[in-house]
Amino acid sequence: MLQIDKVNGEAPEAVKQKILFKNLTPIHPYEKLKLEHSQSEYGTRMVDLIAPIGKGQRSLIVAPPYSGKTTLLKNIAAGIEANHPEVILIFLLIDERPEEVTDVARSVKGEVISSTFDEHPERHIQVAEMAIEKAKRWAEYGKDVVVLLDSMTRLARAHNVMTPHSGKTLSGGLDAMAFLKPRQFCGAARKFEEGGSLTVIASVLVDTESRQDEHIYEEFKGTANMEIHMERALLDLRIYPPINVGKSKTRREELLLAPDVLNKVWVLRKFTSQMDSAESLEMLIEQFSKTDTNAEFLERMVDNATYSNVSARTNARPKR
Repeated sequence: MLQIDKVNGEAPEAVKQKILFKNLTPIHPYEKLKLEHSQSEYGTRMVDLIAPIGKGQRSLIVAPPYSGKTTLLKNIAAGIEANHPEVILIFLLIDERPEEVTDVARSVKGEVISSTFDEHPERHIQVAEMAIEKAKRWAEYGKDVVVLLDSMTRLARAHNVMTPHSGKTLSGGLDAMAFLKPRQFCGAARKFEEGGSLTVIASVLVDTESRQDEHIYEEFKGTANMEIHMERALLDLRIYPPINVGKSKTRREELLLAPDVLNKVWVLRKFTSQMDSAESLEMLIEQFSKTDTNAEFLERMVDNATYSNVSARTNARPKR
């Protein structure tokens, strides 16, 4: 070897100055990732309002099977690509169907790393570790990185198969030590005081009639600082995206939203709290269809006439 030109895409001199990932100072996310990119893409518009994602967020998309979680992840990726071209995007598919891998690879401009369901669990773990370690190296250089994982449930299952038994088995046949690596994966998400961030947006399966999957969700829900809940009842009513407005939320959202926007979002939440999940979602979709942007929607929302019309209609309808 005569000379080293680049290390991780950067000049060799930059390696000497970077701080190791574990030594960087984590802080609360305060820079919002804008996802809104199309008038008709209601999912990302809804996320921007009710559960905004910041650089360094640790996000969970809690969803039952066939609820469109992968589609929502693809739309989130499209929103990031459209509004934040400087962000490094990694889409990680674990234990996935081959046709889904092809679809995502053709839809997402960022890097797609995958393993399919016919591969060994060791391979699932290998690609996940490769993706998160690559993301960490970029974050050390002060870059903003987003990792979208589908899904954390399948990654935890793979670790449960491959982890040597510790002698302590949890409900659903999960070994207590099987969560160590997945928690480290999820815990890597953080915003750094020195600059740069690593955002993890992962899907988690629920309502699968599996005690193992329910326990995996219970294990991770306390670690996330943002959650989007997709609901089977809304899916049965054929309302898309089947997002439960009341349950979806972001911790410290006041750091991500401008004060005037935050006040309007609080009013919106107070208003939708008087409805059930289907009514609130239908109301939002109806208003989104009449407005081109979220800014226009919020302006219309404060109009007393709009509110009184929606309120009168809501009061006239029986509770589901």
